[in-house]
Formats: sequence, structure tokens, C-alpha cells
Amino acid sequence: MTLKKTSPSGEQKHLKKPPDRRSNRLIHEKSPYLLQHAENPVDWYPWGEEAFARAHREDKPIFLSIGYSTCHWCHVMAHESFEDPAVAQLLNESFVCVKVDREERPDLDHMYMRVCQMLTGSGGWPLTIFMTPDKKPFYAATYIAKESRFGRVGMLDLLPRIREIWDRRRRDVVNSADKIVAALQQTEHAAPGAGLDKKILQQAFEELSQRFDESRGGFSVAPKFPTPHNLTFLLRYWFRSNDKRALHMAEKTLQEMRCGGIYDHVGFGFHRYATDPEWRVPHFEKMLYDQALIALAYSDAFQATGKRLYGQTIHEIIAYVLRALTDPEGGFYAGEDADSEGREGKFYVWTEDEIKNALRKDEAELILTMFNITRAGNFRDESTQQPTGTNIFYLNGTFCDYARAAGLSEHELQVRFETIRQKLFSLREQRIHPHRDNKILVDWNGLMIAALARAAQVFALSHYAAAAQRALSFILAHLRTPDGRLLHRYCAGEAAGSGMVDDYAFLIWGLIELYEATFEADCLQTALELQQIMIDHFWDEQAGGFYFTADNAEQLLLRHKEIYDGAVPSGNAVAMLNLLRLARIAGRPDFEHQASALAQAFSGSVQSLPSAYTQLMNAVDYAVNPSYEVVITGRRSAADTEHMLAAVWKTFRPHTVLVFRPADQRAPAITALAPYTKNFTECNGRATAYVCRNYTCSLPTTDVNEMLELLKADI
Repeated sequence: MTLKKTSPSGEQKHLKKPPDRRSNRLIHEKSPYLLQHAENPVDWYPWGEEAFARAHREDKPIFLSIGYSTCHWCHVMAHESFEDPAVAQLLNESFVCVKVDREERPDLDHMYMRVCQMLTGSGGWPLTIFMTPDKKPFYAATYIAKESRFGRVGMLDLLPRIREIWDRRRRDVVNSADKIVAALQQTEHAAPGAGLDKKILQQAFEELSQRFDESRGGFSVAPKFPTPHNLTFLLRYWFRSNDKRALHMAEKTLQEMRCGGIYDHVGFGFHRYATDPEWRVPHFEKMLYDQALIALAYSDAFQATGKRLYGQTIHEIIAYVLRALTDPEGGFYAGEDADSEGREGKFYVWTEDEIKNALRKDEAELILTMFNITRAGNFRDESTQQPTGTNIFYLNGTFCDYARAAGLSEHELQVRFETIRQKLFSLREQRIHPHRDNKILVDWNGLMIAALARAAQVFALSHYAAAAQRALSFILAHLRTPDGRLLHRYCAGEAAGSGMVDDYAFLIWGLIELYEATFEADCLQTALELQQIMIDHFWDEQAGGFYFTADNAEQLLLRHKEIYDGAVPSGNAVAMLNLLRLARIAGRPDFEHQASALAQAFSGSVQSLPSAYTQLMNAVDYAVNPSYEVVITGRRSAADTEHMLAAVWKTFRPHTVLVFRPADQRAPAITALAPYTKNFTECNGRATAYVCRNYTCSLPTTDVNEMLELLKADI
């Protein structure tokens, strides 16, 4: 679905015109990624019937390329092959070429990425698919070099081979494509299993424990991804079991990430992942979803431990997002590129001389020592592994360690470093910045709204909640249709794409968090409305679970369901926890039944490797263990009310929902959404808490400590 801009009279304006000699059809698109390829000599089409009709008409296979605008290797393949006249000629003569932005069409990306993983055992971007005009894939790869090397076929050799096979062995190609589609469809028919219980949580913990890197944290050798849902699961497992190893694994990983080069010590925010075991050498792109999910993990850790480093990291991540990824109207952009001036990381790395010239001698000596800066450089060329003379900032210890070595207090060192950091930041701002992808995606904005709202609770900072509210207002104004459905993306004044399961699930998550931060009933109302739309249009009535696309979306090779956690958690896992929380907030047992059916739908798949589904484990943990509802009633601006709310906000309460009923309103809006709150009133004119466990409530209390003690029962 696309909403077109209209003139004041309401007449739609169609601005498309044929591309000129220097551009292809992508020139009419809004996606920054597609526009990056609009002047390729390749005769690109956007995904659509025009391309497939031509393929049928001319009896040509489809060359499908999927990527995104901040993807380093997508740029490499584009420069090496798609900008090359010889490669373009081969593509144009033998194929109909289709380019897709994976962030605009995650439904296509998920489906064809699964094909790539089935055929090759791995995946990634750029994603390259050869398929029939009927969209059936028969060959898959990721990055393909222009020329063959080291036993890997290059574009100049591969393209003629594919065309020859298409012409001479068509029956084999079609049979292979049919088998691939059949295998793909078979993966969607896993039978529902038994319900999930506490044993699956222990199994997930043990699997993570076995993979844990004791030296540097994380759960792989290299590359190392943050995977925040692993960390939030471990913190919840520790909270329930008091297993200190779970807390250790989460904290060790968070601390190593924060000290490593994956963190931007000068400008804040996290890079996408580290290419080495020590978190030192990042892949430099920065994505909105990483900032949101990592901030949520640090929020959990800060609530659980109170450690200053975690709180500081949350503030710095948010500072980066508000500075660099925020649209003037309030929405959040998708991310920033790894490359600038044609080189990965150029914007972020420093020479020794640059630092010495920018700072006083004592300041430079401090930075050179703390952050491992050398004349040869600690950043190596990716192809030769030789030093480049440039450096990535990373720490070998904590600020406390460095302060002790320098004979300073940690606070004194922090003050000194902040002065230096601001000087370096100002100098870095003068460089040519990486490309910024200014798409506004509903799903990723939902995650950022959740992160901001959680931070607003943890730190009692209203401007974080205000930023979340502005983003929500943008989404509801520009990306919600008159019938209440969501669109997927907004870019350059155009809203487009039917909302998918992640759009609904992640935005509902943000709405729940924002309700608990502001107690604006409209947030809860919208969350309930969107949840019902999910059930009506995404739910699988036969096998349970939510489909990735709605019942009226474009019909692809299959309508699949996703439960596996990737860079972002699966929409089904987030939806399960949303259902459980909304059930408790609004008193909706039907939502809890739906959550149970969802868990059962995927339990057969999850049993074999539960640590691959840690967001679902978070939902299972909520479902099978004691959970609480806290209803506080009082005058919103009164000191005793604020004190009681803050006590709940500041504690680590992953299994608790918080509802506020204003005592100074005759008919507060919350009672219509959560009727069970109707008779909850103040005791003796003081703010009062009603602590409920699984719909059964204790006697009301006006004492904050007693309220907190009630929340500790059975934990």
C-alpha cells in the first residue's frame, strides 16, 4: 500500500516520468538504497509486476539483489560490479534485474534469505538470488566478486553460465526451483508441540553458558554480535534463579562491549558488530535497532545492579540517537553507513598526529595511553592485514583501572576525559560524515520508543518520554491508515508498504512501555487496538502463531511465520510477551490464552535449541513464573504518588506491570480499558498501591517499603 501526496484540492499528483539516459527506473523510488543504484548501467527494476511481466514476455530469468543503504559489502559489490559496464551488459542482455531494499521489504528478505541459508548453509547481505519469472529461486549467494578468485566464481564467469543453463537445461532449472519452493514450504509445517515450561529456560541458560567466552564475553569467537535479547534473558534467569553465573555472563558482555571499539567513545552509540574476538574492531555501520535493543539491555542491567557505567551508557546511546538519527518531526532514521569517502570506518579512526595536534600534550598522552593509539595504527587493512596508520578507540580496562594507575579518582578521570572527548568530537564533526539512511521504519521506531520510555522510567526524565511521544505521534500521523492499520516505512514525504508483524509487535511494545512511563491512556488504547488487528489479520487459525504478513498482503511463494531471533528479536516472541503484559494491564484473560497458543505453536521448533530463541524465553519466563500487577492510585502530581511510582520504576521488575489510576478524576480513562481498577481508591487521602499476583490482589498499602516487599514474594 502506498499513500500518495495530494494537492490542496485532493487530486493525486503522479510525478513519475521515464528515466533519462543516466538513470534507471530506481530514480523514481524513495528508498535511499534504491536511489544509490539509480545511475548504475544495470537496467534495474524495483520489485513489482512490471519486472516479472517483462521476464515472462522475454523468457528471461530474474536477477534479484537485496541489500540496504548502510551495508558495506553491498557498496563493494555495487562499485565493483553494478557500476561496471561489462557486468551490466551481461546482466541486461540475459536477465531482468530487480533491486530490493531489505529494510523496506523484510518479507521478501526473510523468504529469500531462508532460501540462501538452505542452499548454501549461510546468509548475509548483499543477498543474490537467481529465479524464474514466477519468482521461484534456483541459485543463491551473498557477495559475488566481479572476477573469479580463490575458487569462488565471479560475476563475469557466473552470469554466462547461468544463462547457458537457463537456455539448455531449462527442465532441470524448473525442477530444481520447484523442489526448493517445496522444501521452503515444508519448513512452515512444523507441528505444534507441548507447552513450554521452566525446563526450557534452564536448557537455554545451559546452552548459552557452554558458548560463553569467559575471556571477553559474548557467545561466539568472531564475529561478535551484541545480541541484546541474550543478555535480557540472562538477567531474568538470574533474577528468578539467583544463579550468579547468569548475571556474570550478562555483565561481562555488557562491560566488554562498552570498553571495546564496537562502542563509539567519541560520538557515542554502538557499531553493528565486532569482527574480532575482543570487541575491538567494529563493522562501523550504526543501526537504530541496535541502539534501542542495547539501551534496553543496559537499562535492565542498571536496574538490576545500580552500576553507574550502565546508566552512563544508556544516556550516551540516547544522546547519539537524538543528535544523529532523529527527524525534525520526531521519527527516528534507520541508521548510518560504515563507509565515508569510499572507505569503511574513515570517519571514526584517528592517526596519532591528529590526536597530538588537537590536544594539549598531557591530554594527548592520556588518550594515547588509555585508548591504545600507536603511530603504526591498531586498525588493519581488511585485505592485507597490515597496519593502516589509523586507530580505533578501545579500552583494555575500566575507567576505574585507568584512574587508579594515574593516581586519580574515577570521577576526576571522567571529568578530564569528557573535556578531551568534546574537543575530539568537535574536530571529527568537520569530517565528511557517513551516509545516513533517512527512512523511518515503524518496527525500529517502536523499539526506540520502548527504549526511551524505559529510560524515562529508570531515570525519571520526562524529556526521554517526550522524545518517545513525539516519535509515536509521527508514526500515528503518517503511518497509520484511516482504518487503523499500520504502514511500514516513511521516506521523502511518502508512506508505503503494508505493515508486517514486526511493525505491530514492536510498536505495541513501545506503547506498553510508554504507557508505564506516562500513564497516558491513549497509549494503552492504541496498543489494544493494534493487538486486535494483529489477531484479526495475522493469526494462523489452524496452527497458531502470527504470520509475518497480513492476510491481505502481497501473495509470495509462501506466507511464513518467524520465531527465530536474528539481529532483532522475532515478532512472534515480542508479541507473546506483549499479550501477557496486556492481559495483566487490561484484565484480558483471552490475551493470555492467545499467548499460550502461540508458545505451543512453536514449541516443537524451539525445543532443539532454545538459546536461539531468547526473546521467546523471556516471554515463557513471564508466563510460567509468578508475575505481578501493581495498581497505584493517587493524585498524579502529589509527592507521595511520585515517590511510590519512582520506587517501582527504579527496581528491576521484569515480571511486573504498572497501572496508574488517577484519584482526582471522577471517571478516569483507565477504568474503561482496565475495568478491574474501577474500585481502586486512595486510603486516607494518600497514594495507595494494590499489588496483585495473577489477578489476585493483596490488601492495599500506602507504605512504599511494604509495596516492594509484596513484589518480592515467591521470587
